[in-house]
Amino acid sequence: MPATAEVAARTAREAYGRLVAYLAWRWNDLAAAEDALGDALLKALERWPHDGVPRQPEAWLLTVARRELLQSARHQGVVQRLAEDPAVRALLPREDDAAPEPFLVANPIPDNRLRLMLVCAHPAIDRAVRTPLMLQTVLGLDAQRIAAAFLVSPTAMAQRLVRAKQKIARAGIRFEEPDPADLPERTHALLEAVYAAYGLAWERLGAAGGEAAFSAELATEALYLAELCVALLPADAEALGLWALMLFCESRRDARFVTTPEGSECFVPLHEQDTARWDHAQIARANGLLREAAKLGQIGPYQLEAAIQSAHAQRAITGRVPWGGIAQLYEGLLQIAPTLGARIGHAVALGTAQGAVAGLEVLDALPETEVRNHAPWWVARAHLLEQARRWPEASAALRQGMGLTEDARLRAHLWRKLQALQAAPVTDTPA
Repeated sequence: MPATAEVAARTAREAYGRLVAYLAWRWNDLAAAEDALGDALLKALERWPHDGVPRQPEAWLLTVARRELLQSARHQGVVQRLAEDPAVRALLPREDDAAPEPFLVANPIPDNRLRLMLVCAHPAIDRAVRTPLMLQTVLGLDAQRIAAAFLVSPTAMAQRLVRAKQKIARAGIRFEEPDPADLPERTHALLEAVYAAYGLAWERLGAAGGEAAFSAELATEALYLAELCVALLPADAEALGLWALMLFCESRRDARFVTTPEGSECFVPLHEQDTARWDHAQIARANGLLREAAKLGQIGPYQLEAAIQSAHAQRAITGRVPWGGIAQLYEGLLQIAPTLGARIGHAVALGTAQGAVAGLEVLDALPETEVRNHAPWWVARAHLLEQARRWPEASAALRQGMGLTEDARLRAHLWRKLQALQAAPVTDTPA
């Protein structure tokens, strides 16, 4: 990729959410803001190779996008008074100035991303599309990535997002902060979107090339938004719980994959990770946030998930995983949020604490239609069958899990486990 195109792409990745949120908030039009920023990026690709990359790429893009919005508005005859307003005109230096003023340094963009996310969580917008809409408009993710996370086709997701934006325009949803009384209703969708963004980054952790940059930038952005959520909602225990949960996960970033002597990356399951590679300062910070959340007396799923991760982190101190306590935490989580992932996690914890048979009973009770194409279920089943020394069944389950796993590094890990299973002594008696 040419250097100027790479700068434009990097600027778009790093600043897309901030710029769209700012423009949408000021012009009260999400679709127009996205179109204007898209036009600005195209102009950057046309102009920068000849004129050079400006000292402040974000400022240049903002300037051009605002000009595009004003020109469009002039054509519609809607905001002529704005175009003639000296205060507005003063904010629009020419994009072809030889040395444009560092606009963002002198006039830093207020962080409107959370405000825009709250607009996306408006009750008039279909609940199922609120999180995908936030991921696209605020974090700049494309429909294909979002569709993969929500297990739908890219075409279906794109159609949902278009309809949601049309609904914002038709319904005249106002770009304004919700009343304090309305804030709790929109908080869940806000936290869900931040967690979904981090989850997408986590799945691509350690990937090569452009995926590595995408993962690192998205994780950083999601962590920053989680911190902003706590600043916006200081008395919301779930906001604290979410930030703690993400910090627990982030603390293990350097331990999840290790480089082999041959130079390839090897996946390491949580209970096998070298705790010396964990970031213990982040763990301490996460535990502190979890204690703050507990004081508020508002138990919720993010706090319980964070508590489960905190229990796993105890291995760094005690040398063992408190599987019994983790199983109890999962039982509490299932009462609030009985997701498929939580039910599988509960089965593994229960099977490890009380015996493989107990865990297998929970796994086998899950609806077949939900689990037959779900890799984690097959891998969890293989793990418990291995504990029960039912080698042939464990091998068969592991093969199913491998066939449903897309990440080559995870498939390689499962392949190594399969090889070990097939080498197990056939004389062992099943538990």
